[in-house]
Amino acid sequence: MKPLHLLLTAVLALLLAACAGIHQPARPSSTHPDILKQQIFLDSQNFGPGVVDGRLGEFTRKAMTNYRRANALPAEWMPDTTATPSHTTYLITARDWEILGPNADEPEDQAKQSKMPYTTLLEFLSERFHTTQKFLRSLNPGLNINNAPPGTTITVPAVARPFDYHAYPSSYPAPSAATAKTRHVIVNLRAKLLTIHENDRLIASFPITPGSSEHPAPAGEWRIVGAVPFPWFRYDLGVLKRGERTEDFHNLPPGPNSPVGILWAGLNRPGIGIHGTPVPDTIGRAGSHGCIRLSNWDAATFRTLVGKNTAVTIR
Repeated sequence: MKPLHLLLTAVLALLLAACAGIHQPARPSSTHPDILKQQIFLDSQNFGPGVVDGRLGEFTRKAMTNYRRANALPAEWMPDTTATPSHTTYLITARDWEILGPNADEPEDQAKQSKMPYTTLLEFLSERFHTTQKFLRSLNPGLNINNAPPGTTITVPAVARPFDYHAYPSSYPAPSAATAKTRHVIVNLRAKLLTIHENDRLIASFPITPGSSEHPAPAGEWRIVGAVPFPWFRYDLGVLKRGERTEDFHNLPPGPNSPVGILWAGLNRPGIGIHGTPVPDTIGRAGSHGCIRLSNWDAATFRTLVGKNTAVTIR
């Protein structure tokens, strides 16, 4: 008869062998699966919780409050996410690798580029699945995502509508001109939220960065004069620092790492617009130069809800 410790060792080896082929996403200690599911639900309903990372933060709370308000639900209501998956898998493709490229550090060098692409696979995938690079790494322990070749399967948050950079903007159609005119965007500077209303009914909300103390977004009544996907950006320090247009500027090419991200929705106030960002983790935290900044994935959705002449109130 084998000694007990050898039997235990053998049993453990069998258990490890049985589990070796089962992929179980790691759960970071500071996140919660129920919160992750709630964020996925809110995100699917156009009530952006910020980054989808399983953390109960300011914007997840505000998104839930706005969703309840929009649907006349009681303050204690919570979505039933029993059947909602918290994670799914994604197969990295050769096409994903093809869109990556270098970015120069200085505007004068960036202006010489043909585009401002994603620089790493991790940056691309975290934006695609509305999350942070840190959270995506935590879901795939032991895997260097930036070196993962095509054909690699990774674990990602199960967001309902991943940001499809490959199909943007063709698969993100704007509403009809008539519908766009019945909608009203309200930018709440203090709450750092952008809400969209249709005939006084709340239909969407997204977290924003609304300017800064030095360059606040201009309060007042405005309208959208046009929404341009993949815009060029006129980098003019005179405009950025003093609001004065100068002849010392650089035209920066389009791309997800453009200072205005993947969308520019200009207002009838020169130099002011609602746009994307290359740094979604800073939404609601770092200041901007008077504009209203959304994550790129929220900016893509925003374009599907508004159009030319949509009213914008900043207050």
